[in-house]
Amino acid sequence: MITKYFQKVVVRFDPLGPGSKTARLFLALIPSLLKTSCAVSFQTLSHSQQQPLVQITFKDKFVLEHDPSHFKFPELAALFDHHSRQLKIKESIQG
Repeated sequence: MITKYFQKVVVRFDPLGPGSKTARLFLALIPSLLKTSCAVSFQTLSHSQQQPLVQITFKDKFVLEHDPSHFKFPELAALFDHHSRQLKIKESIQG
């Protein structure tokens, strides 16, 4: 997973609900060095009305959000990597 272009990460999940494994794996793969330059926040939900959410704000202010209960981890990572690869290409073109 390409995390270099993340600016803000928000994760909300129910630890016992569907999608909890996906959300936990996502949080686990964020490198500790990135946590100094990227705002990472997470919230555990228990019997609340809020929906599970993984929201990423990229350095170009583009925001992607998805419900982790509808995806397995590789699928969710591929969705976020798609925009990261686009930013990587733009960065390499600009030099």
